[in-house]
Amino acid sequence: MYLRRDRAMTAVTVMLDIAFHTGRTDLVSGVELAARTGLARRGIEPVLQTLSRSGLLESVRGPKGGYRLGRARRDISLDDIAQAVLLDEPAPMDDTSNPLFREVIDPCWQTLDLRMKKEMAEISLEELIRRAEKRGLRRPVEEPITFSI
Repeated sequence: MYLRRDRAMTAVTVMLDIAFHTGRTDLVSGVELAARTGLARRGIEPVLQTLSRSGLLESVRGPKGGYRLGRARRDISLDDIAQAVLLDEPAPMDDTSNPLFREVIDPCWQTLDLRMKKEMAEISLEELIRRAEKRGLRRPVEEPITFSI
């Protein structure tokens, strides 16, 4: 479920920060990422590893290592990010013995979850960067113009 999943929110924050502050070839270190986002380095490391295993991030080892996007910003949706980290997380234990939960709350939550998944699939990192720029946030790097034919 998407609603209030802290791991999914952390992953979206991490991915947006990397997309916003680096280009496709630049790297961002875990230390820089933790400092900018205000997240604990120990807390984001498992998320970074999961995102790397999923191919959404590329990791480069070594003293000048770090992370960069594994695909173009326009090709990474919020749903892609959430799915990558939520599949790696155990499902919450629901109280199926409670008939109100089983018959009312759970079906309602599943419907809301499907709506959220659809909405998240339509929003890319590129769209979030456009929203940030509309709000006056300036990116420290400019992407080179690339032409694909």
